[in-house]
Amino acid sequence: MGNNVGDHAVVLGGSIAGLLAARMLSPSYARVTVVDRDDVTATGGPRRAVPQGHHIHALLARGKQILDELFDGFTEELVSLGVPVGDFGTSLSWYFDGEMIRKTETGLVCVAAGRPLLEERIRRRVSGLDNVVIRDRTDILGLVAGPGNRRVTGVRVQGRQGDSPEILTADLVVDTTGRGTRTPRWLEELGYPRVPEEQVKMDLTYTTCDFHGPLSYDPIGDDIALIPVATPAIPRGAIFARLPDRYAVSLTGIAGDRPPADHEGFLAYVKTLPVPEIFKAVRDAEPMAEARSFRFPASIRRRYERMSRLPDGLLIMGDAACVFNPVYGQGMTVAALEALVLGRHVAAGDPRPKAYFRDLAKVINAPWDMAAGADLGFPAVEGRRTLKTKMGNAYIPRLQAAAAGDPVLSNAFLRAAGLVDPPQALMRPGIVSRVLRRPGR
Repeated sequence: MGNNVGDHAVVLGGSIAGLLAARMLSPSYARVTVVDRDDVTATGGPRRAVPQGHHIHALLARGKQILDELFDGFTEELVSLGVPVGDFGTSLSWYFDGEMIRKTETGLVCVAAGRPLLEERIRRRVSGLDNVVIRDRTDILGLVAGPGNRRVTGVRVQGRQGDSPEILTADLVVDTTGRGTRTPRWLEELGYPRVPEEQVKMDLTYTTCDFHGPLSYDPIGDDIALIPVATPAIPRGAIFARLPDRYAVSLTGIAGDRPPADHEGFLAYVKTLPVPEIFKAVRDAEPMAEARSFRFPASIRRRYERMSRLPDGLLIMGDAACVFNPVYGQGMTVAALEALVLGRHVAAGDPRPKAYFRDLAKVINAPWDMAAGADLGFPAVEGRRTLKTKMGNAYIPRLQAAAAGDPVLSNAFLRAAGLVDPPQALMRPGIVSRVLRRPGR
């Protein structure tokens, strides 16, 4: 084994979180196996197990920085494939309550790659590692534990080609199976307490339609996207983006508001957006296919750091740990941040679950507070509203309103939204004073 922490690590799930986990495990384990039920190596588009893959995905600024750290020349590779790249503060037009915040150079790079392309490029890099094997078309049946269920020692799997079940023994199992994770149930079956959860129920529906370019009227031009963000005052939101081979509009409806998938209904919904340029751009555009809808009932945070007991040999990452409202585009970037946590813990030796989950919670705290807090600003959304949440929902809209005329506030907001700066940066005296001296809406 040389300097390896262990002989074999198994990653459950081959999506972006799973691939990043494999990348971080590779230097510390002699072998790494990624198990996924899809035919991931043959796909050229959204995977069956990733229904949200048809919709616009955002790689926030911090996520882009991490991918460049983990994979040399990653952004340059995407640019060579025609992926639009620009500054978060000038290439994206951000609208709150129908008003655009002031454009300003942030130095933060926005990469407008669709989810399938981004995942495929990461998979190429990870599968190219000598000690990583991707086993697709394989079902995950359950965990295997040692004496007293104190340590997870492997996982039971079964190939989808009529194969017999088998056990993959492992020194470490990492669950990245996403929102459908079965780890909480498996832990209860092994005699562990129920995993505490927090939920914010917003009943969101995403509906996305792709359009052929060029457009007869193109308000994006050389930029990347127009983004009218849903707010309690104007609850219908959207992302209108220029992608490598198409234009796309993702509509969002909250609290049961369902953007229609039929073309006439889709355009009628677009017409209600507070940015009329979007309707003007797509009303006569040719759709590439029928629109697709994806329903997202609730954000869910599983609080493994609060568990009184946990088995060794099992860690959790990605949506299996915390499912974020996709409107805020945090999922892939948080997975990248979590991968860094995983890398630090395995590099230090056999990872201790309690210490790992404490550090994982620290990474999740800020994006969860931002997303959950924003959702809880909508009166119909169900969830626990703390004093901190109420204060944030009184302050942030005022900051966004002031940012319409203040590039300093635009820059501060986008750095926090991009997970480069902590949310507390928005409460610095210099920022607060700029907000308070400008009249709110």
